Amino acid sequence: MKLNRQDCIVLDAQDQLAAYREKFSLPESEIYLDGNSLGAMPAHLPARMQQAIAGEWGQGLIRSWNDAGWIDLPQRVAAKVARLIGADADEVMVGDSTSVNLFKALASALRLNQGRKVILTERGNFPTDLYIAQGIAELFDAEIRYVDSDEAAVLAALDEDVAVLMLTHVNYRSGRIYDMKKITALAHAAGALCIWDLAHSAGAVHVDLNAAKADMAVGCGYKYLNGGPGAPAFVFVANRHIEDVRQPLSGWHGHARPFEFVQRYQPAAGISRMQCGTPPLLSMLALDAALDVFDGLDMPQLRAKSQALGDLFIRLVDEKLADFSFGIASPRDKELRGSHVALTHAQGYAIVQALIARGITGDFRMPDILRFGFAPLYVRFVDIYDTVEAIAEIMKNQEWNQDKFLTRKAVT
Repeated sequence: MKLNRQDCIVLDAQDQLAAYREKFSLPESEIYLDGNSLGAMPAHLPARMQQAIAGEWGQGLIRSWNDAGWIDLPQRVAAKVARLIGADADEVMVGDSTSVNLFKALASALRLNQGRKVILTERGNFPTDLYIAQGIAELFDAEIRYVDSDEAAVLAALDEDVAVLMLTHVNYRSGRIYDMKKITALAHAAGALCIWDLAHSAGAVHVDLNAAKADMAVGCGYKYLNGGPGAPAFVFVANRHIEDVRQPLSGWHGHARPFEFVQRYQPAAGISRMQCGTPPLLSMLALDAALDVFDGLDMPQLRAKSQALGDLFIRLVDEKLADFSFGIASPRDKELRGSHVALTHAQGYAIVQALIARGITGDFRMPDILRFGFAPLYVRFVDIYDTVEAIAEIMKNQEWNQDKFLTRKAVT
């Protein structure tokens, strides 16, 4: 039996997470399915930022490093992130960007696993991860071994030359999830370390780094964690490695005694050594406030809703878009899929632009991927129904076939 819109309204009425939508500021008439690229703004965040700007900075001035606790903010924010990724609070540091943190992690892993010179990764990894690896390879005279985006191909490429395996837990295009625990164990059996990119996982997908015995991980604060554009990223280093880690960006906030201003660098004890320079306080305060939305939240329940939203989307695509040459690039099995679903179509870019013009926001990735992110804290089941209905109308009317939709913008 085919679903109708009322069926989806009933699902929303039964949704135990429905009340969380009120915790976000969303345009009333918009359906926002791009939280996998930039999360929606938590409703309480402007007031927190006003306090930070007018009070802590405006009135407290430099005293706020002590009086408002700015100096310890990276550790406090890290503790909130740690709970969402299956890590201990003293294994996570927040600051810098994902790219910078990946640079630190890769360099540290190569130093830890001296004698091996291969960085193993997939061709379909997010480009910045590949670019950072290429820069690290030049600096360390290392080799990058690229394999297809397939678990079997990754495992077959593990040998005695691999120093570090670098993978993204949820693929940014297809949404396919790697089996972190299995792959990490097999990498360790081959003598390699594992670095996981959690950019499309943290805050939407169940992650347990310590259960998987991961070595290091990185991730961003602006997707499912809703910290705002350019929000600070995080880096994880397992406690068993941290005292041996020597990351190359030895800035003063990673020093054991930063305010003694000595000439010689000495890394701080524990995860604090992964810090570099002065953290971006305003964006850090925004991320700190945004993470409060997750207080008391049951992460398996969050994951179950994200899976249900994805399943509904795929079912409706099958029912309503069968005549329009769409493909489904994401796994149909919810256990193998993250919190976004990717469709394929030759006119994918123009179709996404036509949707945006209707107030429905997804995004496009080359060469033909239409991505729809299902942030379970604020996306409704009825949003999924209305989105697929809109796509069907756009295709029936060839609404996408207009110059204003076919012309590429700088950000897709």
